[in-house]
Amino acid sequence: MSTFNLGQPSTFILLGIPGLEAGHIWISIPFSLVYLMALLGNFTESSLHQPMYFFLCMLALNDMAISSSTAPKMLSIFWWNVHGIDFDSCLTQMYFIHTFSIIESALLLSMAFDRYIAICYPLRYSTILTNRVVIQMGLIGAARGILMVLPCPLLIKRLTYCTQNVIHHSYCEHMALVKLACSDTLVNRVYGICVALSVMVVDLGLIAGSYVKILQAVFRLSSKEARSKALGTCIAHICAILVSYLPALFSFLTHRIGRKVPAYIHTIIASIYLLVPPALNPLVYGVKTKQIRDHVIDFFFLKRILNYLV
Repeated sequence: MSTFNLGQPSTFILLGIPGLEAGHIWISIPFSLVYLMALLGNFTESSLHQPMYFFLCMLALNDMAISSSTAPKMLSIFWWNVHGIDFDSCLTQMYFIHTFSIIESALLLSMAFDRYIAICYPLRYSTILTNRVVIQMGLIGAARGILMVLPCPLLIKRLTYCTQNVIHHSYCEHMALVKLACSDTLVNRVYGICVALSVMVVDLGLIAGSYVKILQAVFRLSSKEARSKALGTCIAHICAILVSYLPALFSFLTHRIGRKVPAYIHTIIASIYLLVPPALNPLVYGVKTKQIRDHVIDFFFLKRILNYLV
């Protein structure tokens, strides 16, 4: 049993997936494969300098960071039953998970803006989305995530924990930590909800607005082939949005209003929300983007040649 210092536990206990502890070793197989896919898939061609590829590069780096914030500890629970995590490490993991999640949303919004400019103002695309503007958009998105999540660990440090230190989850998550406290958590809950809603409402609202404008521009095109080609450039981005936002929205709602949802369902969905999008994004964009697809083929073909020679 962990010791407590001034109302704070020295360690938390992460259960993994509640109710499915006996199957952790089997559950670890798809999770480890997904994590491996996320690491191997998120490589982009550094010689590509168009704005969209800068966004893809930033998305790849963020995907590797968010999956690496979660998967190592999760797999240590599944493989070796290492359930303990000290208080500060738990807060650090929580901070990085939520920060990178907000940055992911900002990058998807930036990529929606990229598609909007490319389709609605194609002749001005290179003058509007310069490399400097793209980098500034990435930095603003990163700064927003860093600053918005910063109060969360500070607010948690002021809470008192009496006897509860078992987290029914596979990683440290803001609301999971707040629910364990025995002191007043109103400020924590209100701030967490405000951050989550502001990010989702603002980002999804702006993304939706961008696609309304995109559709208006597309349907003004006279050629059916031109309309299909324009919409085809957006398919990968739309898929990335659905893969990222739907599990995140489900996880957010079940934490607050989904009391009848089994704990293991919530934990699996929350884990999918962090691990699956980083693994699928390279596949989605690789299939729809010729330059990236060619780079991946060249990479694996060269690797096969080297293996044959060695």
